[in-house]
Amino acid sequence: MITPQEASARAEQLCRMAPIIPVIVVNDVAHAAPMAQALVAGGLPVLEVTLRTPCALEAIVEMAGVRGGVVGAGTLVTPQDVRNAVDAGATFGVSPGATDRLLDACEEAGLPLLPGAATASEAMALLERGYTVQKFFPAEASGGAPALKGIGAPLPQIRFCPTGGVNLKNAIDYLSLPNVLCCGGSWVAPGDKVAAGDWAAIETLAAEAAALPRG
Repeated sequence: MITPQEASARAEQLCRMAPIIPVIVVNDVAHAAPMAQALVAGGLPVLEVTLRTPCALEAIVEMAGVRGGVVGAGTLVTPQDVRNAVDAGATFGVSPGATDRLLDACEEAGLPLLPGAATASEAMALLERGYTVQKFFPAEASGGAPALKGIGAPLPQIRFCPTGGVNLKNAIDYLSLPNVLCCGGSWVAPGDKVAAGDWAAIETLAAEAAALPRG
């Protein structure tokens, strides 16, 4: 079991490890370990593997064995997703939104969750339950950094990880906000570089992201 307060405390620790959490889509499990090694070597140790492909759970198993990496499962939607993620070795979870069933499942499984919210009402509902660290998603489609700044004014007790449309250029706008701990982004592991096995290029992208300043 884990309480929402404990989950948020752990999520904050993870978010403070680097300014960017890579949001990873794995299409070939053979790419999982070398991709994780490149990202960790570049300075991004916290890795979110999205459950959007058939081999995602296998990828979590492989990445969980990479030294220095902290691997979690993204796109958690159902209680079964939570059970599968824990069985694969995920040590945290990320969801695009939040339902009571999903929150219950994560708390019962002892899986720290970074739950998604896109509006003030959604953020308030999660705060009421005890989640003080949340994912702002989809960030750009929901108004970007100005919207998150606006939400932060009346809800200063919530910290966010904006994800969705975040890139190397606009990440700075988010990271400068006092209510942002880090950002989630997929640009550090682009599909073409992964398919080509260009791990050196991915390590370089990770290093650029790891050097981004935080406010």
